[in-house]
Amino acid sequence: MQFSAAQIAVLINGTVEGNPEVLVGSFGKIEEAVSGQLSFLANPKYEDYLYTTSASIIIVNDNLELKQPVTAALIRVKDAYSAFATLLSKYQELKTQQLVGRQEPSYVSTSAKMGEGVFIGAFAYIGENVTIGNQVKIFPQVFIGNNVTIEDNSIIHPGVKIYHDCKIGRQVTIHAGTVIGSDGFGFAPQADGSFKKVPQIGNVVVENGVEIGANATIDRATIGSTIIKAGAKLDNLIQVAHNVEVGNNTVIAAQAGVSGSTKIGSNVMIGGQAGIVGHISIADGSKINAQSGVSKSIKLPNTAVTGSPAFDYTSALRSQAVSRNLPELEKRIKELEQIVKSLKFEV
Repeated sequence: MQFSAAQIAVLINGTVEGNPEVLVGSFGKIEEAVSGQLSFLANPKYEDYLYTTSASIIIVNDNLELKQPVTAALIRVKDAYSAFATLLSKYQELKTQQLVGRQEPSYVSTSAKMGEGVFIGAFAYIGENVTIGNQVKIFPQVFIGNNVTIEDNSIIHPGVKIYHDCKIGRQVTIHAGTVIGSDGFGFAPQADGSFKKVPQIGNVVVENGVEIGANATIDRATIGSTIIKAGAKLDNLIQVAHNVEVGNNTVIAAQAGVSGSTKIGSNVMIGGQAGIVGHISIADGSKINAQSGVSKSIKLPNTAVTGSPAFDYTSALRSQAVSRNLPELEKRIKELEQIVKSLKFEV
């Protein structure tokens, strides 16, 4: 399938500079692209390739000033990186929309309700009273438990397991191997030193526009719901415990863990391998640096923290700078002590 520069410009609200009829059928990196491919330039470090690439169409920022002529047709947009991302999303949608129907062997309960344009891959299992919306794509070896709801245009990649009663919103993407709705880690200590399991009878609610990476685990609530709110993006290998709430448009990088009943606000950024204890709250717009250990609530919005235990980002960096100089400071203190002793002796 091929598209002209003019057609692409309409999709990304851009302006064509050059031949509007030139066609492309695939994508390529600007340093490697060949004729018939589309590329983009967002990072100034790659600008030299703009004048040597064989790409037929290049998306660039509005404010780019050319240093020499280019052979490719340019599409000028406000933000080249975001525009390119939009095109890739459209391309992916076209590919997934072609997947329709049911592969065998697979199991779909007779009580399950299916929308239009649904795809169910081989070896998938769809349980009792499941509701699946329009254009949902369920890839091979997916397990969908009883009473699960998956709304329109969501994509469930191979090997995902969604336990009973969980709710998945519209345009949600869940990548391979992720488990939604496994039991929360709830055990009551007993007098004899053993632990008694606390049944986890809640569910998980994943709202619209969420993306969850591969091999993540989101535990069901003890009572009520573990909630991933609209627009949140979770990386691979993330643990979200029971009754956690992750706010709108919050992003969490790989290997981070959030303990039970913690409430994370909107537009929070959490770095890789960060750990957050249970029963605290994280204010909107907070930034938690990679490998930080957050042991108490962050109450002030837009706060940045780092370290373990995590505290104010700027203060933490100053402390690190001082700690590197401790050997030299110790030496200077000892020298000063000797000077003080000699002064006392002279007196």
